[in-house]
Amino acid sequence: MEAADNKHEDGQEDEQENAFRERPWIVLTSSYDVEAWIDQFNRDLRLAVSKPHAGRHGICFRLTHGGEIFMHTDPEGDVVLDVTPEAEWVAPVIIAATGSNPPPSRIWPMPGARLTQLLLGLSSLIETTRIVTDHDFRIRKNLW
Repeated sequence: MEAADNKHEDGQEDEQENAFRERPWIVLTSSYDVEAWIDQFNRDLRLAVSKPHAGRHGICFRLTHGGEIFMHTDPEGDVVLDVTPEAEWVAPVIIAATGSNPPPSRIWPMPGARLTQLLLGLSSLIETTRIVTDHDFRIRKNLW
C-alpha cells in the first residue's frame, strides 16, 4: 500500500495505520519516563484495537542484538512476556531487573508491579517497538 493510500482527504495519515508501524525506541531513564511511555502506549493501543482478542494484543520489542520480546498486560495489570529463541540472551537482564525466576519455557509471567523495573532494565537494549493485535501469548491463569 502506498503512503498516499493511508491519507484522508485532509492529508492526515490514518491514525490506526500509524499505530501498527514499527517505531524507533527512545531510551527511558526514569520511572517518570516509563509512566509517560505506558500512558502513550495505552492510548495508541486503544486507537489500534477496536475489538481486541482477549489476551492477544500487546507490544513487540525488537532488540538491538537480535530477537523480539512480545509483552501483554492483562486486565489486572499483570505482565506476560513471550521471549523469542533469538532473544534468549536477554534472560539475565530480565532476571536482574525484575527479580523474577526464569520460567521453564519462553513465556515469562510476572506481577504488574515489576513493569517499571522491566522497562528500565530493557530500555537500552530495545531498538524498535510495534503494536501487535493477534499474538498467541500462551496465557494460563495463575502462572506465578
